[in-house]
Amino acid sequence: METLLSSLRISVATMVICVGGYTGVVWAIGQTAAPDLADGSLITAPDGKVIGSRQVAQAFTQPQYFWPRPSAVDYKADAAGGSNKSPTSKDLTDRATETVAAYGATPENPLPAELAAASGAGLDPHITERAARYQAERIAQARNVPVDQVNQLIDTNAFAPGAAFTTDRLVNVLALNLALDNNPAR
Repeated sequence: METLLSSLRISVATMVICVGGYTGVVWAIGQTAAPDLADGSLITAPDGKVIGSRQVAQAFTQPQYFWPRPSAVDYKADAAGGSNKSPTSKDLTDRATETVAAYGATPENPLPAELAAASGAGLDPHITERAARYQAERIAQARNVPVDQVNQLIDTNAFAPGAAFTTDRLVNVLALNLALDNNPAR
């Protein structure tokens, strides 16, 4: 009986230290060092309602919005992951064919590969500046604004995640779509 009680005490102490203590320390460091990231990088409306996260892609399908990369998990954060389908999979080929057709890509105006292929987790919130510019004309027509205005919003929202170490600039799709909706000249 004494052995059982000792084992239980050790188990409880281990859980308190490893589960409670470690989690608390990591949470405190996150809240101190990068509170926005630690809280999920949430974007809220003026009324305080959460619109989304800068770290998780959302599905946009209307022509007046930038579209993110395809998602193998239908943009469900609780199901993050790739499809694990082979490049020769008929399902994957059919999805890519549908995506290319939805963008109206042609051999003369090929679709950037990232817009036809899902990211590893299926939740990548960013697209390259090139992929955003590929969509600018469709968005300008749908919003009845000059394409230069849409390109200016891309320029304003594009960033280099690795600063001088990266050449490709990215845009956050949700942030860019919110900028489109908040643009007074639309």
